[in-house]
Amino acid sequence: MSVFTRRFLFAFAAFGVLTAFGTAGYVVLEGWAFRDALYMTVITLTAVGYSEVQPLSPTGRIFTMVLLGGGITWMGIWFALITSLLVELDLTHGFRRRRLMKEIAELEDHVIVCGAGRTGRQVIQELDAMKARWITVERDPARVESLRHAHPDGLVVEGDATHDDALLEAGLERARGLVSCLSADTDNLFVCLSARDLKPDLTIVARAYEEETMDKLYRAGATHVVSPNVSGAIRMASVLLRPSVVSFLDIATRSSELALRMEQAEIPEKSPLAGRTLAEARIPQETGLIVIAMRKGGAGAEGRFVFNPVADTRMEPGDELIVLGTVDQIRLLREHVEP
Repeated sequence: MSVFTRRFLFAFAAFGVLTAFGTAGYVVLEGWAFRDALYMTVITLTAVGYSEVQPLSPTGRIFTMVLLGGGITWMGIWFALITSLLVELDLTHGFRRRRLMKEIAELEDHVIVCGAGRTGRQVIQELDAMKARWITVERDPARVESLRHAHPDGLVVEGDATHDDALLEAGLERARGLVSCLSADTDNLFVCLSARDLKPDLTIVARAYEEETMDKLYRAGATHVVSPNVSGAIRMASVLLRPSVVSFLDIATRSSELALRMEQAEIPEKSPLAGRTLAEARIPQETGLIVIAMRKGGAGAEGRFVFNPVADTRMEPGDELIVLGTVDQIRLLREHVEP
């Protein structure tokens, strides 16, 4: 039970005691009926200034003055409780926002997730599994509080992602990518336009509910567009035609027990692995990862995939390795490729 809850319960209890004391006093001293005594007690405690129910005796007037003093004291405590509650709530919000802004200012190479709906939460879970840093932009206060409760260490900006200010507040200029999964295609379109204008080299992934919206999102600046309808249809057909393949991909991408992930790792210019063959790098032996493919030339337009690369395949700067393994193994590989 919070401190304010205990204080307010004490205040209500004190008012009840004063009401019972005053009602009993008028019944005993003045011989009034219970309803008249209760009414007189309440208007005295709250100092509303109405006329007396019946003429008071000298003893009744002294009792009323005592009761009035108790009522004024109680009202002072009541207003002080309300004032302190409002001040503390405002200070708590201010301190939380200041801490949030400080953490965001120190963050770099993170992912901005626009929208904390069902899709946004799934994206956040995957980012958490990969130990990736993220910030969520959500305008619904209920979703914001729910997300903060589910991810106490997560960073959540309460705002409209379609506005430039909210994206800049989330550190867009230092972000590595943005995922726009708002509930309307038009909102995702605005996010792509704003994000691309604010940071031209940003990787943007957008969700499209309608298939005809996909081209518009690409034209608006999205790097990749995902349609749940198209992806769902492909998966349904794959489950029917290639159930074992789908089961393997589920294990490789979504298994909570094995925690396997398909991941990519780029070979930097001065990486110790640059210029060496896969046999010389000994990636499976050193990290335990399985090298599934290699993208020669990186993710550019001229990059080509080499599936199941042989041992004498040479790794050049800019190439990307597609590997399968646990999060810790992938982290170990990144340490090996860094110069």
